[in-house]
This record gives sequence, structure tokens and C-alpha cells, in this order.
Amino acid sequence: MSRLHIHVEGETEETFVNEVLAPHLYGRGYAKVSARLVGNARQRDRRGGIRGWNSIRTDILKHLKEDPGCLAATMVDYYALPQTGAKAWPGREVAGNLPFAGKAAAVEDALVADIRGEFEGEFHPERFIPYVMMHEFEGLLFSDCARFGEGIGRPDLVGRFQAIRDAFRTPEEIDDSPLTAPSKRIEALVPGYQKSFLGVLAVLEIGLEAIRAECPHFRKWLERLEAWNYTARGRE
Repeated sequence: MSRLHIHVEGETEETFVNEVLAPHLYGRGYAKVSARLVGNARQRDRRGGIRGWNSIRTDILKHLKEDPGCLAATMVDYYALPQTGAKAWPGREVAGNLPFAGKAAAVEDALVADIRGEFEGEFHPERFIPYVMMHEFEGLLFSDCARFGEGIGRPDLVGRFQAIRDAFRTPEEIDDSPLTAPSKRIEALVPGYQKSFLGVLAVLEIGLEAIRAECPHFRKWLERLEAWNYTARGRE
């Protein structure tokens, strides 16, 4: 049975992994599923962006090299990833010029290639399964607007949330400009919105299946996690 470490950028994602995703994957045979906050994520300012890739890749490589039965993953916002300079994430600058359908894949493929390059000999690329959220975690909350409103104690806003959702093909496509990113739209309706508190309440109310049903990129990542452990058990 496999052990899975998911490197996340904040406490909301940490709660999602530990309280929503992990129970589901335990039912699929995983021995351990845990979230690992990247570096000093608890202290950093949300507006400061995620840490540079070089420091995070060190943690990922440590897990993969020290524990052959371990899988590693990421759960990070595309919107917040540094594009240039010392903190740049592979593929992020190139992804900015691609159509929506290719953005996340460009970053994820580049991350896998970078990790693979640190191994000598055989390395199964499926041991590292990155997930780049489009465009940020708050987009997932629009998977079920009724439960979103109920979860944060604002059922009066369900119609407003639904109007935002209905303007896009999927919640993952709610755009990423500084004014119209999902979090900015929520903050405009919920002054003082705190992701680490209200975001947690919302995602616990919405649940995994609604997100899987509404968000195709998330669904693809989840299916890869499910399929890996099924395949790994078949080789035992």
C-alpha cells in the first residue's frame, strides 16, 4: 500500500487534504495520506505568493529518495506561482501565453521533468503527481454554490455566487486577473473573507464529489491518485 505526501501552500488546502481527500483515498487502499505545508506557509502573507520552486523541490526529492513506497504531489494555486527570477516555478512563465486548456498541464509537465532529472536510472514518473489548481483554491468553492453559501453562513449570497459560476464553463475557468480572480470576487461579496476560516467551512460543506463532478482538471488528478494505488497493489 502507498503513502502519499501532498505539498500544499496553505491551511485551507491542508484541511481539504486531511479531512476530505484522505478519507476517500484510504478507502482506495492508501496506507497514509498527509498534507505538508510548504516551508513557512503558516507565517507567510497570502498576498506574498508561494515560496520558490527550488526550496519546495528539495522537500519533494527528500520524500521520494528516502522512501521508495512514497508518492508525492502538489496542490498549489496557478494564480500565485512565481513566474520569473529565483523563485520561478518551471513552466509557469510559458503557461501564461497558452490557452486555458494548456496552462496547468504546462506547469505540471515541467515539474515532473525537473524532478525526473534529479534521479539516476529508473524513476517512475507517476510517483510524483503534481496538481496546479486553476486558477486558485477559491475556484473550487463554486462547484456547489448552494453549499458554498450555507457553509459560510451566507445563504443570501447563493444567487450571487451562482451568477458568477454560470458565466463560465467550469469553476476552474473563473479568471485570474488581479480584479476578477475567484478570491477577489468572493471578497467583493464577503468583506473580510478569510480563506483559512470561511474557505475551510465552505469546502467541508461542499465535499469531494461535487468538486470532482464540476472541475475536470481536479477530477483528472484525483483519478490518477486513485489509479496509482490500484496499480501498485496489483504489482505486490
